[in-house]
Amino acid sequence: MREMTLYGVSFEPIGKQPIVLLKTADDERFLPIWIGHPEAAAILMKLQGASPPRPMTHDLFTDVISELQGEIVRVTVTELRDNTYYAQITIVQDGREVEIDSRPSDAIALAVRCDAQIFASDEVVEESGIELQSDDDEQPGLVTASSLADLDPAEFRQFLENVTPEEFASSLSETLEDDGDDEDEEDADEEES
Repeated sequence: MREMTLYGVSFEPIGKQPIVLLKTADDERFLPIWIGHPEAAAILMKLQGASPPRPMTHDLFTDVISELQGEIVRVTVTELRDNTYYAQITIVQDGREVEIDSRPSDAIALAVRCDAQIFASDEVVEESGIELQSDDDEQPGLVTASSLADLDPAEFRQFLENVTPEEFASSLSETLEDDGDDEDEEDADEEES
């Protein structure tokens, strides 16, 4: 198993299909998973700190588990079969672990609500993980957890309507590269201390 972090959510430039991007915790491999619009909205809403007036499905599920003295401790992307990802949600209740079959999008939407760990099987990371690098300096287009606080909905909507495939690919690579540069600078600062 590989521990993953939720790196961000983006949208396919042509069909506007949402993509959630998981990053391995110990290196620079990324796992892109195409998801549905409702699940993307559920993930982004929680990352932005927004609360709906009434519980949405993922909020309701989280509340029900909590009321039953259960806790979602981790979600795992378990396999890729026939171009479809599979996942499991691990719930601990009264000292026993219960594994529940899930779509990765729903599992991730729950994980962000419960601060549960996200994992992916070694096979999935080896088969579908990618390393993104680019020399281009285009505008960023990936909605990351760290950029959501500054996200202007009108600008994001405009980005979705106008981005080209080339801009999307280069902005995704630039965002990933910039984060790597920031980590290198932090490492250099730590070495100097």
